[in-house]
Amino acid sequence: MRQQVSSERYAHIQRVAELAAAIAKANGLDVEKAYLAAILHDAARDFTDEQLLQLAPPENEIERRHPLALHGRVARRLAQDWGVQDEEILEAIEGHVYGVSPAHKVGMALYVADVSEPARGVNHEIRQKALAGQLEEAYREAVVCKVRYLRKKGIEPHPRTLAAYQAVLQQGRPTQSAG
Repeated sequence: MRQQVSSERYAHIQRVAELAAAIAKANGLDVEKAYLAAILHDAARDFTDEQLLQLAPPENEIERRHPLALHGRVARRLAQDWGVQDEEILEAIEGHVYGVSPAHKVGMALYVADVSEPARGVNHEIRQKALAGQLEEAYREAVVCKVRYLRKKGIEPHPRTLAAYQAVLQQGRPTQSAG
């Protein structure tokens, strides 16, 4: 994997892996799974559009227009080719681009670590919540923040991102008693 990414990307990957492991530990998750998913999450991030389109045929118009959205799916495929069989790790790798179900804790840890790693210079409060054992709240804020950012920029969110957004909004609503 190291030979497939730039030195800058590799430094990002290392920071994300360390943060994902710390988030996993703070939230009682499998640290090794979070670390491995994070180490592999951007394995295809530096691929050309042509490579991404060849390795992961687009499933919708957004992916056709923005092949970079495919890098998580391609990284998942590379991880499988390298012998990773754990579905939780594979789903986390693919889901780091779009978001994951709120039931997917390792995927949430990776997503939060990726969007809040210190060198990005943003989302400090999201990172702090995740490290304080508030992963669900941190993830909800990260997904909402991403959708708002995309919409502000006039970029249509990926359908999977919208699904994650709807899921975290539903999860964040208090249940009403049937009285």
